[in-house]
Amino acid sequence: MLSLAFPAIDPIAISIGPIAIRWYALAYIAGLLIGWQYVEYYCTKTPKIMSKNDVDDLLFWATLGVILGGRIGYVLFYNFDYYIDNPANILKVWQGGMAFHGGFMGVIVAIILFARKRGISILAVLDAAAVATPIGLFFGRIANFINGELFGRATDAPWGMVFPNGGPMPRHPSQLYEAALEGLILFIVLFVLSRSAFVRHRPGILGGTFVAGYGLSRIIIEFFRQPDAQLGYLVGGATMGQLLSIPMVLAGAAVIAYALKRKPIETRVHPKDDPKSKDGKTA
Repeated sequence: MLSLAFPAIDPIAISIGPIAIRWYALAYIAGLLIGWQYVEYYCTKTPKIMSKNDVDDLLFWATLGVILGGRIGYVLFYNFDYYIDNPANILKVWQGGMAFHGGFMGVIVAIILFARKRGISILAVLDAAAVATPIGLFFGRIANFINGELFGRATDAPWGMVFPNGGPMPRHPSQLYEAALEGLILFIVLFVLSRSAFVRHRPGILGGTFVAGYGLSRIIIEFFRQPDAQLGYLVGGATMGQLLSIPMVLAGAAVIAYALKRKPIETRVHPKDDPKSKDGKTA
């Protein structure tokens, strides 16, 4: 059976004595830092919603939401039985185990708290975070590929790969599919939409597009990705990733519909810069 050779890249990018820095950690850092710069760029091209200081602070809130939400989500959705028997291991994040859907919910909570604290539109902050998130997803999936984890189902496609921990059968390089669909393509879609004044003046369209777009992309990818061994196939042969993504598609569509019904925003300034603002709150 034809297959491509898996590129044996050392998961450890830099090693200095006992200190080892993995590609996965660098992917998180790159995603957050490049995403942060892109949000600053986005805010200069849209009605002024967040100041530069707000964008800087949002990075901290989002990072906290990703890490806490991602870990809690993995524990609850993907390996609850193990961690209920070994609660001390929940804190051992260096052993791996992060879930996107948990990280997503963590970021949503962080966005709501951040926006309310600063008196900024929740939907506007969601839009800003949404346009940059595919960057982090792209780097994260590339890191998954380097680690040889989250590989796909067995295939006879000529681009199938034999992964180190995937047995002797060639498998779909589903991590690369995800990097392309959830990362690159979704980024391009959001970038194109963000260039439209119609979209920029209707907070929620970009955020809803990301949420629905990711959910749809993940549902498709799961048909090629090997289900987690401890879960396997669930209701109707669906995977946990698909079941968790269905609500995202529905929620994203609802946010888009809500944004389209609202009156477009012609001008918007940061509350601190708005002399007419009495309470510092915007819609």
